Amino acid sequence: MADPTGFLKHDRQEPPKRPKDERVHDWHEVYADTDPQRRNEAVRVQATRCMDCGIPFCHSGTAGCPLGNLIPEWNDLVRRGDWAAAGERLHATNNFPEFTGKLCPAPCEAACVLSISPESGGPVAIKRVEATIADQVWESGDVRAELPSLSTGQHVAVVGSGPAGLAAAQQLTRAGHDVTVFERDDRLGGLLRYGIPEFKMEKKVLDRRLAQLREEGTQFVTGCEVGVDLTVEDLRAQYDAVVLAVGALRGRDDTTTQGRELSGIHLAMEHLVPANKTCEGDGPPSISAEGKHVVIIGGGDTGADCYGTAIRQGALSVTQLDQYPLPPSTRDDERSPWPTWPYVLRTYPVHEETGERVFGVAVKRFVGDADGRVRAIELQHVRVRKDPATGLREVVAVNAEVEVLPADLVLFAIGFEGVERMRLLDDLDLTLTTRGTLSCGTDWQTSAPDVFVCGDAHRGASLVVWAIAEGRSAAAAVDRHLTGASDLPSPVHPTSLPLAVI
Repeated sequence: MADPTGFLKHDRQEPPKRPKDERVHDWHEVYADTDPQRRNEAVRVQATRCMDCGIPFCHSGTAGCPLGNLIPEWNDLVRRGDWAAAGERLHATNNFPEFTGKLCPAPCEAACVLSISPESGGPVAIKRVEATIADQVWESGDVRAELPSLSTGQHVAVVGSGPAGLAAAQQLTRAGHDVTVFERDDRLGGLLRYGIPEFKMEKKVLDRRLAQLREEGTQFVTGCEVGVDLTVEDLRAQYDAVVLAVGALRGRDDTTTQGRELSGIHLAMEHLVPANKTCEGDGPPSISAEGKHVVIIGGGDTGADCYGTAIRQGALSVTQLDQYPLPPSTRDDERSPWPTWPYVLRTYPVHEETGERVFGVAVKRFVGDADGRVRAIELQHVRVRKDPATGLREVVAVNAEVEVLPADLVLFAIGFEGVERMRLLDDLDLTLTTRGTLSCGTDWQTSAPDVFVCGDAHRGASLVVWAIAEGRSAAAAVDRHLTGASDLPSPVHPTSLPLAVI
């Protein structure tokens, strides 16, 4: 059994980071690449803090991990030093633990029993343990291709090569189906490739997993927009089932603020994609923060990605704006009781590097120069409230005072509005919901026969862990649809939602 007093003997320790003065001048990952033996021993101690609770909320799909990761089991295996067995248990529920270990915000830690009380020293460092298991089993050669034992003769097309599409493809390939993944970009990975900055996850991590999928038999086609380069008629003629994992990439914009038409104002992905392509060796980015005063509107993950990217591109200054007030540093039990996702201030490594975050403000107008380029923004202090008549959220100025902030590059990172408009959906006769997503039945099948959906395209922009969970579940539904039964796991239901909006 686990050590029930481990959390009393050991404090929670965060993974070591590279020095700020070093990491801001390159694109390598923020966290230090320490000696494997020293790294493993430090993480073994962290795993010892897990109590193997009677009811492990950490892998509850509604509050903790939607994949149902067997967290107490692999924590104890790490405590015992059995890294190979820990890797097996981790991969039993998660196709890509190296992705989640680096990118997931860890709802499992928020649901950890040790997060109930501050006196416990904080939750188990589950994300750190997961990432280290993944690193160790790759380094030791324990991750191998899992070749299917039979061939069903059925052909499946997966549209989109993000985490949901890749998870669905790997599961279906291992079940014996002939799977082809179509990606409209020039490289595979979706937002893993072109949305996530290199300093959060180096793309060699993605490339080695793609090599495993290829070895298992999954086929990939890049530079192909399904519905245009491959018509729906040809798609249906060649494949017995189709999985739509096209993401929710339609960025939210603000077209009402005066001056929005000025050049130098962009959506976040217009900045992140070319920056990632530069890291791939494609030449200078079309939009760069070098030598500019950068203002990022939006306080979430995407805003932090733009923040760190701007720093590494050589921005003169970086300021991130959030219309909401400064969140508390600890959980408010009335607003977000355990084990739900807590409303607290989240500080990313990039925020420690330089720049500034400003809370409770909104842009009154953008100010341009004679050439039509943005040069400053006018800010007002605001509060967010519900309109008593309509119940809708509204942002109102606290007073008439205006502050002017220099801005040569403005980036909107205020979320996504759903699936992009595309000919594929029109030709399949699929319409989007009011949330901009694609609906499906309890079997993950859309209203178009033999066409399934998963990931952000189904649930809206969400976490990498939810994308993988939905990809695995949709794969089980496709396998059942094609063969009449399936042994593939199905961790989440199409209608499942977390206890709190994450």
